[in-house]
Amino acid sequence: MGIFWDLIQQDELQKQEAKANSLEERVEQLEKDLSATRTLLKKTLVALETHLTQDIDGDGKMG
Repeated sequence: MGIFWDLIQQDELQKQEAKANSLEERVEQLEKDLSATRTLLKKTLVALETHLTQDIDGDGKMG
């Protein structure tokens, strides 16, 4: 019975490790997506401020 219990525990450990790796990969992808979204938002804000000639975000400058 001991060997089967060890195999079950090893299987569970491998599943947890795979989940952790998967989670790390998902977090990394989310961080990349967030960075791309911020870049796009900044470009959009610059274009909008330039087009409207108005300081929209209140940073004291246009564009």
